[in-house]
Amino acid sequence: MYNIAILGASGYTGAELIRLIAGHSLMKITALGGNSKAGQRMTEVFPHLRHLDLPALVTIEDIDFAEIDLCFCALPHKTSQEVIAKLPKTLKIVDLSADFRLRDPAEYQKWYGNAHAAMEQQAEAVYGLTEFYRDEIKAARLVAGTGCNAATGQFALRPLISGGLIDLDDIILDLKCAVSGAGRSLKENLLHAELSEGYHAYATGGTHRHLGEFDQEFSALAGRPVKVQFTPHLVPANRGILATCYVKGEAEHIHNALEKTYQDEPFIEVLPLGEAPSTRHIRGSNFCHIGVTADRISGRAIVIAALDNLTKGSSGQALQNANLMLGIEETEGLMIAPLFP
Repeated sequence: MYNIAILGASGYTGAELIRLIAGHSLMKITALGGNSKAGQRMTEVFPHLRHLDLPALVTIEDIDFAEIDLCFCALPHKTSQEVIAKLPKTLKIVDLSADFRLRDPAEYQKWYGNAHAAMEQQAEAVYGLTEFYRDEIKAARLVAGTGCNAATGQFALRPLISGGLIDLDDIILDLKCAVSGAGRSLKENLLHAELSEGYHAYATGGTHRHLGEFDQEFSALAGRPVKVQFTPHLVPANRGILATCYVKGEAEHIHNALEKTYQDEPFIEVLPLGEAPSTRHIRGSNFCHIGVTADRISGRAIVIAALDNLTKGSSGQALQNANLMLGIEETEGLMIAPLFP
């Protein structure tokens, strides 16, 4: 049995980690860090976890990391790097923030607006897109979880870029993301009256921070700079991401490549050619569904990926990586069926 700590347990991704680990046969939650709610029980913060026997929330300084085997950091960016820099050098860590995703510190400063404060840890961090960095994750001490938008787009496009199946200068990524992707902090634009009964684009014109991940990963795959045209939209739903990718390539070849890439992956399901996925079919699960449709314009295709931003896009991916780091079966605690309806 492995002792687990979760820092930032009072946020959405922290609660999602608790929900998943509750069904894990080899992990025990030993410590829950939540500085702003220290001293409270989780039943006060998240009543849906009332049935679980969980430790009270404490400050990070009050956690004895000597008895912890692996720590999940579900803290905001900038805060996470400052905290992780002070943790024991031998502690295995899965970070859910943006702080260690970008390998080039200059790129981090460009997209997040501040200099990196944990350069030693940055140098050892492994990018946490499990299906493509599995071997590196197994040997890692620190794994950097991907952005949920970045993960969705990469599942759809990575095999096509590495396989040379699409025009690298003609990729349009239109993405819809549920409101939980914005976190749990109080924001005026996320009030029900401000958000419901409509949806809108945000971070337009190439300003969204997850573009740093797309640039990094796609360019490395192609061996030359690749920049996608990307527009995210905020939709009035609690969970889910739907990424619609418009590409120049043959739909049948694209579908075959995706099927071949993911045929042995337990969490990635490629739908029959012509079938489109829906967020309602992956809600609350660690699964990602991908569909391919031929466009009416010859030589063009539409690739659509759907996943749950809190699970496969964040906490589920984090647990998948933690399993690998601890030598546990990768699917342990994660084979729960999606919620429907």
